Amino acid sequence: MSRNELGSLRRSAVAALFGPGAIVDFRAGDAPVSAVAAGLEEWDRNFPPAGLLNEQTVLEARLQKKLGVRGFRLPPVSAETFSRPDSKSLVAVRYPNWLQCPHCDRLGESRAWADEPGKPGLFCPQCTQRSPGQRKVYVVPVRFVMACEGGHLDEFPWHAWVKHRDGCQTPRFLKLVSEKAGLAGLILSCPSCHARRSMDRVFSEETWQGFPNCRGKRPWLAGQDEECEHKARAVQLGASNLYFPVVVSALSIPPWSDRLQEALGVQWQQFVDVDPEDRASLVRILSKGPDLKVILDDFGLTPEAFLEEINRRLVSHEAINTDDLRAAEHRQFTCGLSDHGPDREFEMRPQSVPDSVSRWFSHLVRVVRLREVRALVGFTRIHPPGEPESPNVAPLSVRRLDWLPALEVRGEGIYLELDSAAVNEWERRPSVVERIQVLEGRHRADWRDRFGDENLPPPVTPRKVLVHTLAHALMRQLTLDCGYSSTSLRERLYVGNEDPAMAGLLIYTATTDDDGTLGGLQREGNPSRMERTIVAAIQAQAWCSSDPLCIEDVLTGSTGLSLAACHACVLSPETSCEEFNQFLDRALLVGTPADPALGFFVDLVSPCS
Repeated sequence: MSRNELGSLRRSAVAALFGPGAIVDFRAGDAPVSAVAAGLEEWDRNFPPAGLLNEQTVLEARLQKKLGVRGFRLPPVSAETFSRPDSKSLVAVRYPNWLQCPHCDRLGESRAWADEPGKPGLFCPQCTQRSPGQRKVYVVPVRFVMACEGGHLDEFPWHAWVKHRDGCQTPRFLKLVSEKAGLAGLILSCPSCHARRSMDRVFSEETWQGFPNCRGKRPWLAGQDEECEHKARAVQLGASNLYFPVVVSALSIPPWSDRLQEALGVQWQQFVDVDPEDRASLVRILSKGPDLKVILDDFGLTPEAFLEEINRRLVSHEAINTDDLRAAEHRQFTCGLSDHGPDREFEMRPQSVPDSVSRWFSHLVRVVRLREVRALVGFTRIHPPGEPESPNVAPLSVRRLDWLPALEVRGEGIYLELDSAAVNEWERRPSVVERIQVLEGRHRADWRDRFGDENLPPPVTPRKVLVHTLAHALMRQLTLDCGYSSTSLRERLYVGNEDPAMAGLLIYTATTDDDGTLGGLQREGNPSRMERTIVAAIQAQAWCSSDPLCIEDVLTGSTGLSLAACHACVLSPETSCEEFNQFLDRALLVGTPADPALGFFVDLVSPCS
């Protein structure tokens, strides 16, 4: 093992769950080591050339405009894999800095333990001397850290928690011993003054109200701390609410997915930045250089024809709606075949909607080939972000860079659009409006509690909950029909009441491999197969093994941002859901025993269900 080498991570993990600011657990030999992934500046420092001059880049024009960057960088790979002598490794900083010996239960900071030069593991020298053959007894990271809603991360205040007695000379070590079950039986003590305190209610928000505000620590940004008005709270190391990645994605659709756009690469930004009056001169100059000349020769274009292509694309670029990239994708799915010719990144095949479900659906599309770029823009702690523009999204770098980390995936999927007239009629029903008002009230109350009355989020609408719940029901059914695991499928929702209204969903699977997937999912989009899938998915939601508690909204989480939804019926893996398993209600699909007409698909539910 190289000097201080911790281990390796998959690219997909570095661009999502284990991005900058996340605590990652490693196993360095026999020693457990927890560390926080460093910020993006370390990518430039350890994997030159910096920024978008690096070979490991990916571009997506629409997403670049939305996020205000010039491009994206793939998570870097090691020097051995990429064959660059100047490449090193990604940096991670030991965190938490407090560790505990599993044999003697002593608790202390990293400087209190022994180490081996060049190795990241720390060990307890006393217990090591007493162990057979002096086998090293490695200390383990403590199980508690402090975090706040602003994204900051701090050490647990062990000395403040134990409340040393007057006159105590703060010792180098404390002791944390499990005397009986539960947090109440986990006792922190001081060997010097013999003060003792259990860890009971350590995770309660009220417990920390009497402590000072968060200190604004950002260890992933090389100590670039800041003021913070939030109260920090204890979080268990490894808890899912310690890191919520904020990911913004876009599908590559024509004209941004054709070969010419791909060949332009980073040169595209030059044409975006130049004044329109100077564009022709720029083309003439660049066409004499080797880079653009190769492109012109490959595509058989003259400089004049190339300029026409650039102008056409720039007109489309100006028309990009950065508030909602999905509107253009929705038009692509619902307006028939592309008129841009063959496309290596995007191919769809519209299908006829089966007669038996045509009263509910207007479009069925097999997406044979797709490319998605997922950009990591920040992260939150304690609570999911809700919206990418939500307050309290923590940064990935000290200063704003002209690039963001991203992942490029390719795959296949199925697109379904609900019938607009049917949805309009259904969402105006008084029972539907009344039920959604309950969910909307909870959502607004939760938002105000976290962020106040400013920048209120978009309202929760009946069609959003309907489309979202339908996507989960279909994903569960498709895992049975096409053989993919539940974690392999993802949803992409197209919902909006503006003109044109949207009520569609894309269920897809995608991988980082160039070949994408094997076609098993998109083949399920065949009309006859999809008919069976839709009917089976809806009928499966008519009954849940947790009923009547589930259908009566008893099993919802602490925030109550779903209604009739539980793990036995519609909840999906976090990697599959865009909304962190919120805003779900299967009653809007099939109705309730007291009000069957509440369900949009109530007529699809068989009488014997």
